[in-house]
Amino acid sequence: MIKQKTGPHTKQGFPLPGGATPIDDGVNFTLFSRHATSVTLVIQNSGKEGSRLELQLDPELNRTGDMWHIFLVTEERDFSFGYRLDGKTDIQGQGLVYNRKQILLDPLCQNIISRSWGKKFSGTATPLCKLTTHDFDWQDDRPLKTPMVDSVIYELHVRGFTRDPSADVKHPGTYLGIIEKIPYLKELGVTAVELMPVTEWDENDNVFYNPETGEKLKNYWGYNPISFFALKSGFASDPADHINEFKTMVRSLHQAGIEVILDMVYNHTGEGGYEGSTSSFRGIDNSIYYLLDQHSHDYLNFSGCGNTFNCNHPVVRSFIKDSLRYWVVEMHVDGFRFDLASILGRDSKGHVLANPPMIEMIAEDPILRDTKIIAEAWDAAGLYQVGSFSQDSRWAEWNGKFRDDVRAFMAGHDNTVANLATRISGSSDLYQTSARTPCNSVNFITSHDGFTLYDLVSFEQKQNAGNGEENRDGDNHNISWNSGVEGISNEDHILALRFRRVRSLALILILSQGVPMITAGDEFGRSQGGNNNAWCQDNKTSWIDWKLAESNKGLLRFFRKCLHLRKTHRLFRRRNFFSHGPGQEISWQSLKPGREDWSSDCHTLAFFLQARKKDSDFFIMLNGHRTERAEFTIPPVSGKKRFWKQIVDTARISPFDFREPGHAITRRGGDTIRVKAMAAVVLQSVT
Repeated sequence: MIKQKTGPHTKQGFPLPGGATPIDDGVNFTLFSRHATSVTLVIQNSGKEGSRLELQLDPELNRTGDMWHIFLVTEERDFSFGYRLDGKTDIQGQGLVYNRKQILLDPLCQNIISRSWGKKFSGTATPLCKLTTHDFDWQDDRPLKTPMVDSVIYELHVRGFTRDPSADVKHPGTYLGIIEKIPYLKELGVTAVELMPVTEWDENDNVFYNPETGEKLKNYWGYNPISFFALKSGFASDPADHINEFKTMVRSLHQAGIEVILDMVYNHTGEGGYEGSTSSFRGIDNSIYYLLDQHSHDYLNFSGCGNTFNCNHPVVRSFIKDSLRYWVVEMHVDGFRFDLASILGRDSKGHVLANPPMIEMIAEDPILRDTKIIAEAWDAAGLYQVGSFSQDSRWAEWNGKFRDDVRAFMAGHDNTVANLATRISGSSDLYQTSARTPCNSVNFITSHDGFTLYDLVSFEQKQNAGNGEENRDGDNHNISWNSGVEGISNEDHILALRFRRVRSLALILILSQGVPMITAGDEFGRSQGGNNNAWCQDNKTSWIDWKLAESNKGLLRFFRKCLHLRKTHRLFRRRNFFSHGPGQEISWQSLKPGREDWSSDCHTLAFFLQARKKDSDFFIMLNGHRTERAEFTIPPVSGKKRFWKQIVDTARISPFDFREPGHAITRRGGDTIRVKAMAAVVLQSVT
């Protein structure tokens, strides 16, 4: 225990490194604040009746520039700490907000006092930061460095992935629960899991209620961080050991050949607007950490969440870099997806920078050089940069145009065939002119944000009333078609059409050039009942129903087969765009060989992939018409003594939807094949 009666032994301390640093004979505490006039270190001894110690720093002795620092001589490590800051509160004049009554989190703190999921967050009433000792046995764990061209990303929510009893795991809703599903992930064929936010947030910070039950809703997704270093302890089976559980999960996934990508939310914090709950940044230096209007000093809200992080301020840039390095060096993660990443490119006034230093710093940082970096290349204020987020080939992007164009074709919309061909071939319109490749495109049809894949073919209108906002929240532009009946249907022909469309959508996603991303549960047809914004649904709406893996096992088999086909044949995983002219490796047609149809009312597309060396050729036919069959004439196969095998027909039920060549129907050049509405057929050449 750090005793107060005799007085603590302190020294001046050091301005670097930032945060709390245990050293042999004590702990060095360092905090950045430019505008505070007073900083007090608050120490809370452990135990229910632990004493509190407050050490006010001398601005002459304990301040170097903007860094406040003090060294506490002690052998004790089991205590919590935080800071009180005082200074001028002048929102309209300088955008400063100081409140000495609040005990704030150290932004660099790696460990906040643990609590189980749903337990009340103590806020600023008590010190919450803990010292961290990283002594985990990694067993020679090293980064996998899976090339982007070979990657298949699987997006999941740590809690929702195994929280439902149907998951049948010992540790539901936790990091350890994911370990129990590793055999499933390996058999599916994914190479990386992309975890929705795992930095600490307050899941109880939600003002909405379920209108039917009156139950207060949770902030389930976690896109409201209060820290960019501290791990979410509520995702651990033992919250007090959450860091080791996370590391165990990472190590186990790596041993199975699966990378870990984190969804990082550097665009805003959970402090919200001025009426929100202060936990750290606002009370430390509001005008440094956030974008403020130059005149009113109101928050500029490019995130849609009440505030916007000032990412291109030099201090904040350094802070973000340190955060990313921490997750790579100490936690061994393999990559990051940056939520609303376009905010990383705005200056202090909110203007879009031509060459944002934050974006360049991430790409060029030597520690992050082997790390995957993926941008959600838009923000909530209408800035859309898909294809133009960065010219640096290090940056991949969530390709929202792939999502929209594939959805439009498979919903029967007009004027979609040309766009679909561009997306299938790697989105050269977005990436080729800047010397990037198809690997810069992370292709997806669904994500956590929006309809599930099965809901995409079952709903045209969102069903978000349960979110407590009278169905006002969520996107209205879903580019979906309900297959003839809105919502739940027991009609056999409707169900058959829906599953056919799901298979066709999956086929396009997995066999297109670029990096496919699958949303957890789509592979066996999970539904959210039409809710396309389930951010607050900590219940069966969001939890994965693993019973569907059995009841829809034919669909799951189809996903596995498609992923295996992609892995087996290099021509689905090109490092460069297709060339044109003689010897081209892809050729397009509509219904007949050599006859393309890019007209607005065309709904059919086929393409011939000609392999190099000894690999198979493929001919793929797509019919995006809602009701009409299409009759395709197939081209002759290249090479002597070779013929076609019809390995895929998404209009057929399992196991006939995907057949191995040895059990598939033989086809020859000049044959005609009828492809049902909303179906896809794949031919593979064999000898």
